Amino acid sequence: MISTTTRLRALACGASTLILAGSLAAPAFAQAASEEVQEVVVTGFRASLASAIQVKKAETDIVDVINAEDIADFPDLNLAESLQRIPGVAIDRDGGEGRTITVRGLSSDFTRVRLNGLEALATTGGKDGSGGANRGRSFDFNVFASELFNRLTVRKSQSAEVEEGSLGATVDLRTAKPFDYGEGVVAIGGQYGYNDLSKKWDPRGTLLVSDTWFEGKLGALFSLAYAKRNTLEEGSSTGRWENPSVPTNSAGCFQTPGPCNVPVGTYSNVNSAWHPRIPRYGRLTYDWERTGATAAIQFKPTESTTFTLDGLFALLDGSRRENYLEVISFSRSGQGNPQTDVLNPQFDEKGHLVSATFNDVDVRTEDRYDKLETEFNQIALQVDHEFNDRFRGSLLIGRSTSIQSNPVQTTISFDRYDSDGYRYDYADSLKQPGFSYGFDVTNPASWAFGNTQALGDASLIRMRPNKTVNVLKNVRADLEFDVTPTFKLKGGLLYKDYEFRTQEQRRFVIGGITEGAVALPPGVTIAQLSKLITGFGKGLNLPDGTPTSWLSPDLEKVAEALGIDCNCINPFGDFRLSPNNQRGANRDVEERDFSVYLQADFETEVAGMPLRGNVGVRHARTDQEARGFVGANYVTVARSYKDTLPSVNLVLEPYDNILVRFAASKVMSRPQLPNLTPGGTINNNARTLNVGNPLLEPIRADTLDLSFEWYPEPETQFTLGFFYKDLKSYIQSSASTIPFSETGLPPSLLANNNTVDTIFTVTQQQNTDGGSLKGFEASIQRPFTFLPAPFDRFGGIVNFTYVKSDIEYITNAARNERVIQPLVGLSPKSFNVTLYYEYEKLKARVSGAYRDGYLSTVPGGNGNDVRGKFSTLNVDASASFDITDKLTVSIEGINLTDEFDDRWISSERKSSEEYVHTGRQFYMGFRYKF
Repeated sequence: MISTTTRLRALACGASTLILAGSLAAPAFAQAASEEVQEVVVTGFRASLASAIQVKKAETDIVDVINAEDIADFPDLNLAESLQRIPGVAIDRDGGEGRTITVRGLSSDFTRVRLNGLEALATTGGKDGSGGANRGRSFDFNVFASELFNRLTVRKSQSAEVEEGSLGATVDLRTAKPFDYGEGVVAIGGQYGYNDLSKKWDPRGTLLVSDTWFEGKLGALFSLAYAKRNTLEEGSSTGRWENPSVPTNSAGCFQTPGPCNVPVGTYSNVNSAWHPRIPRYGRLTYDWERTGATAAIQFKPTESTTFTLDGLFALLDGSRRENYLEVISFSRSGQGNPQTDVLNPQFDEKGHLVSATFNDVDVRTEDRYDKLETEFNQIALQVDHEFNDRFRGSLLIGRSTSIQSNPVQTTISFDRYDSDGYRYDYADSLKQPGFSYGFDVTNPASWAFGNTQALGDASLIRMRPNKTVNVLKNVRADLEFDVTPTFKLKGGLLYKDYEFRTQEQRRFVIGGITEGAVALPPGVTIAQLSKLITGFGKGLNLPDGTPTSWLSPDLEKVAEALGIDCNCINPFGDFRLSPNNQRGANRDVEERDFSVYLQADFETEVAGMPLRGNVGVRHARTDQEARGFVGANYVTVARSYKDTLPSVNLVLEPYDNILVRFAASKVMSRPQLPNLTPGGTINNNARTLNVGNPLLEPIRADTLDLSFEWYPEPETQFTLGFFYKDLKSYIQSSASTIPFSETGLPPSLLANNNTVDTIFTVTQQQNTDGGSLKGFEASIQRPFTFLPAPFDRFGGIVNFTYVKSDIEYITNAARNERVIQPLVGLSPKSFNVTLYYEYEKLKARVSGAYRDGYLSTVPGGNGNDVRGKFSTLNVDASASFDITDKLTVSIEGINLTDEFDDRWISSERKSSEEYVHTGRQFYMGFRYKF
C-alpha cells in the first residue's frame, strides 16, 4: 500500500513541475494576450500571498511574510500553523495544537519573537511528555488567537538594526492599527467547532472595530477574539524503556528467572532485555478557553510626527486531566522488579522483552488534574518623527508580562500490590500493545489506597503547584539619515531588562514517604471515592482483551473527603505545601541587555546590475544575576559578557525580477534560563557539586546565506536558498574536576576544611564543542493562470527544506560516553504543499505539512542514548463563500488524517515511548463586515 506521505511527496513533485512549466510558458502566453489586457483583481488568500511577495521582494534582509487575508481574518486558526507554510519552518504540537516552531533545524530555544517591535516571551504549561511547563526562552504561540494579528514576518538573516539573541530566526508579530484601514470599519466573525474524538462542540468569535477622525489624524482600534476548545488525547506510553543489565537502570533485575550479575556480568535473558518502565494506556482531557484583545491609538499631529500606543492582552485559561491504567513496579527497585517473576518471555531481534506473563506486579490507576493559566500583557508606545526630508527617528518604549500559573497540579492514585497473572504483549506492535491484568480493573474491591511502603510504593496524594513569571521592559531608539538618495546611515540603541522567576511547592516527607496517601476515614471506601473511565480506544485498534474501561480515583471526591486542599495539618493528615520541599525549582534570573548599532544602507550598480544592501555592526553587553538554592543556602551569582556582531546583506538584480541575495553575520543566543541557576546540591565530604551554571557563555555562531529568487509575475515566486551556520559551542551536561574558585559559587558553602583551592567534581551544564549546520530550502508559489478555464482559478505553493548537522553529545558524563547526532529538534527534511482555488465568491484550499523525525532529548535516560519523535504529516482544508460583499460563510477541517504523536527512545531500537492522537477538528463559521 502506498503511504499518505509518499502520495503527498508525489503530489508536491507534480505540483512543482506544473508550476515551473507554467511559469516558463507564461511569457509566451503573455505575449499572445498582449493585445487583450484585462485587469484581474485578487482577494482573500491569493491577495495575501501577493502582498507578502511584495514585502519579501522589497526587503534587503532574507525574510518571509504571511499577511492577513482580510480584516481580522488570518489564514489559519493558530499562528504556529500559519508559520509552517514558510520554507524552513516546522512546528511542534501539544494537545493537538501548534505550540512552538523550529527554523532551519534550530529549535524554539534559538528563535526570538517580537510583538509590535518589542521582544516578548509567552509561556504555557504542557504535559510531561511534551516537555512540561515552558521555563525557557522559547515562545508558545498557542497563547494567542491568530485573528489578533495582520502580519507575521520571519527574519532569517541578521542585520545590525535587528536585535541580537537569535540563531534561527527573529519572528515579528504585528497587530492591526487604525491607520491600516482609514475610514470606519467593523468586522465580526463566529465559528462552531466539532472534534470527532471528544465529540464536543466549541465556539469561536472575533470582533474588530476601527475608525479615524479629524481628517485621518486620530485613529483608534479595538479587537477581541475568544475561543473554547475541548479535546481528548488517547493512546499508549511506556515511561521510557530500561534494561536491568545496563548500569544506569533504576529498578534492578527481575526476581526470576535469574541470574542477575552473578557471577559479575552474567544475566538471564529477561534481565538483559529492554522492558517498558511504565506500560500503560491513558486518556488526557483538555478544556481550554482563549481570550485575546488588542487596542491601538494612533495620533498624527503633524505630517512629520506619529504617535502609536499599542496594548495586547491574552488569557489562556484551562485544565488538563490525565487518567492512566499502568504497571509501576517495572520502574521500581526494592518491592518492584526484584519481587517480580517472569513467565513465558518472548524477545525480538532488537533486544526487547516483547511479551510475557508477570507475577507479583504493582498496578496503579491514577487521576491527575492540572489547572493552567497564562496571562500575557503588553503595552508599547512608539513615536516616529521626521526632523526633515533626510533625517528621521523613532522611540519605542514598552513592557510585557507573561505569568504562567499552575495553581493546581494534583495526582491521586489507587494501587493493587503483588498482583499475579498480568500480561503485556508488544510482539505485534510496540505502539499498540495488548494488556491483560488478571483481575477486574473496574471493581473497587480490586484496589487499595495504600498509605505504607510495606508492599510497594504508597498510593499518591501528590500536589505540586507552580508558577513562572517573565517580565520584559524595553527601550529602543533609532535614527536614520539620508547622506545621499542612495546612501543612508542608521544607528540606535536598545535596553532590555528581563526578569525570570519560577517557584514550586510540594508536600512534606511524612514518615519517610514522599507525597504518599493517608488512611481513609472510618466508613469511607474506594467505591465512594472513585469513578469509571469508559469508552476508551476509539481509533486505536486495541488488541483483543485490552480493557476499554477501568476504575479511577475521583480527585474531587478524595479532596472533599480528606480536605487535602487546606494547606494544613488536619485530622486526616499533613497536607501542608512549602517551597522548601522543592528548592531546586525556586530560582530567578535578572538579565539586563544593552546594545548599540551602526548600519549603512546603500544602492548602487555593479556592471550595470542594481545592487543594494546593508552593512553594520552591533555591540551588546549582557549583565546577569542568577539566584537559586544550593542545599539550604540561597546563592546569588553575577556575571557579564560582551559581543560584537558584524553583519552584511546584499541584493543583486542581474535581470529584471531576478534577485541574488547574500548575507553573512556573527550571531549569538543566550543560555536557557533554567540552566543559569546556581542552585543544586553540594557534598563537602565527597567533594562533589551537582548544580546549574550561571557562568555559561552564549552559543555563538558564524552564518552564511545565499539565495536566488525569481518573480516572473506579481503573484509568482521561485526561491532557492542555501544556508550555513558554524556553531562555535553548544550547551549540555558534563562533569569536570576544577578548583572550587572556578565554580562562581560563594566560599560560604564550603565545610570540612575545604578551601577555594580544593578540587571538586562538578556536574552541570557546560559549554562544549559545537558543530556545523547546513542546508537549503526551495519554494514555488504560483496561480495557475496559464491553464485553460476552469483550472486557471487554481494555484499552488510548494516548499521543501533540507538540513544537516552533527553535534557530539555527552550521554554519560561520569563515564565520558559520547554520541554524534543531529541537533535536538532538527528534522532533516520537511515540506509543505498548498493547493488553492479562488473564483469570484468561492475560495478553497487544502494543505499538507510534512516533517521528518527528530531528536527531542539527549541523553535519553535509563541507559538510552537519545529520545525522539517519528515523522508527521498534517493535512488541513478550508473553504469559504461570499454570500454578499459583506457576509462570508466558511468551513474548515484540521488534522484530517488524525495524525498520531509518535515518540520513541533509543536511536538503534526506536522503542515506543508514546503513541497518542487527538482526533479531527472541524469548524463552520461566518464573517460580516459593516
